[in-house]
Amino acid sequence: MEREGRGSDVCLWPGDTAMMNQLSQETKHCIEACLKCAETCYATAMTHCLETGGEHTRPQHFRLMMDCFIVCRAAADLMAHKSQFHHPLCGLCADVCEACAKSCEALPGMEECVEVCRVCAQACRNME
Repeated sequence: MEREGRGSDVCLWPGDTAMMNQLSQETKHCIEACLKCAETCYATAMTHCLETGGEHTRPQHFRLMMDCFIVCRAAADLMAHKSQFHHPLCGLCADVCEACAKSCEALPGMEECVEVCRVCAQACRNME
């Protein structure tokens, strides 16, 4: 999977660079934001949250982070193959990212998660 530092060449699967070149800049930006958010939420939940414990592993917070990971990945996948259903999923993704940012904002050490969730939420709102 090529993602880090590649800009508009971001790929969901090996060999799909040609597909990404056919998408609008707005769609590419949103896919990249969704993938970064998914990766950050998952990694933060599995490392920082689990290692910190306490409020970081409160079931509602932890499930929200997993929801964010799942919905961001799904939104990126639907946009990448130009699904007719990506618009409503982008709306849901924005809602989940906003809720995740709010939940993470209340906890120490979650600044990166808050930032990527907000960026993703805005990018998804632009896709609705």
